[in-house]
Amino acid sequence: MKNISIIGSTGSIGTQSLEVVSENSESLNVVGLSTNTSIGLLEKQIEKYHPAIVCVMNKDCALILEKRLKAKGNTTCVVTGIDGLIAVATAPGIDMLLTAVSGMIGLRPTLAAIEKGIDIALANKETLVAAGKIVMDAAAAKGVAMLPVDSEHCAIFQCLMGNKHEEIDRIIITASGGPFRGKTWKQLQAVTLDQALKHPNWSMGKKITIDSATLMNKGLEVIEAKWLFDLRNEQIDVVVHPQSIIHSMVEFVDHSTIAQLGMPDMALPIQIAFFYPDRISNERQSLDFHQIRELTFEEPDLRTFPCLQLAYDALAVGGSMTCVLNAANEVSVARFLNEEIRFVDIPRINRMVMDKHSVIANPSLDDVLASDDWARQIAIGIK
Repeated sequence: MKNISIIGSTGSIGTQSLEVVSENSESLNVVGLSTNTSIGLLEKQIEKYHPAIVCVMNKDCALILEKRLKAKGNTTCVVTGIDGLIAVATAPGIDMLLTAVSGMIGLRPTLAAIEKGIDIALANKETLVAAGKIVMDAAAAKGVAMLPVDSEHCAIFQCLMGNKHEEIDRIIITASGGPFRGKTWKQLQAVTLDQALKHPNWSMGKKITIDSATLMNKGLEVIEAKWLFDLRNEQIDVVVHPQSIIHSMVEFVDHSTIAQLGMPDMALPIQIAFFYPDRISNERQSLDFHQIRELTFEEPDLRTFPCLQLAYDALAVGGSMTCVLNAANEVSVARFLNEEIRFVDIPRINRMVMDKHSVIANPSLDDVLASDDWARQIAIGIK
């Protein structure tokens, strides 16, 4: 029996992870769960999975849930705030933490779990974008496994199995192209929120869906891949693959390329992380190669979708710049979701914040947190 905690259990990845738990209840046990404000769904998860501890980030919502549980005689411990999130991430007896929260909020709980020697199933790419060296150094020092849950990084992880790191020539991260593939910059001026939230292939949370529409999600994945797989910047490429059947590829020094294929279903990378190094069967849909008529590939349009270029630029600068880009993007996406700015303002604000930043070459955790806070304040104030 593997004991797991899931921070972000009411989001898209969190709910799909609990489906995997339900399908493998003889092997997986839930110790901790968390949400921001979705206490109705969390209450249902508590009733089904019986965690020992849950965190509700919003204090008022936490008090409401605690009263509801007490009225039912439920003894699940309810905690709140970032300290509560850390408590769920480091709960006694857990073997693995799945970080399924969106954004920078996942960094401190992940580091706290690593310090306790808890393996990480990483679905929160912002953790490595903001503080990749700090996190990976900590994991290496503690002998902690960092198992990628992003479909692209899980694909690379699988392609590398049985191969030597020094044999990697490059990795190729695939992108669907999002809902606006083939559009011009002029056409993007009129994009609405509803249009941006309609991803052609994947069902995801709002923030990551907007990131996919701007191609920032792919940029964050480029930065994450550098740290996860210990790569040089020039070893990471992106190709647009609209069918989302090939989830990523690795080309080796002999120019042999290995690809991982599958249906666009996050259950597989979740399952691989939970059960690694073993593979287990499931009842998910398999590929029917008789029905696949074509697999196509395109070069990403960096002029129309400059967020991907911003990620490459931030990675080239290094240091605190990737943290600043991430923070600016979180704010600009939130402003777009609130319909305060246009879709095309997202890369503009991100670039302006980057241009204002004085880079810290080798940031400490305190430097990362301060840079994150600074960038958010600047991004909020840009018209």
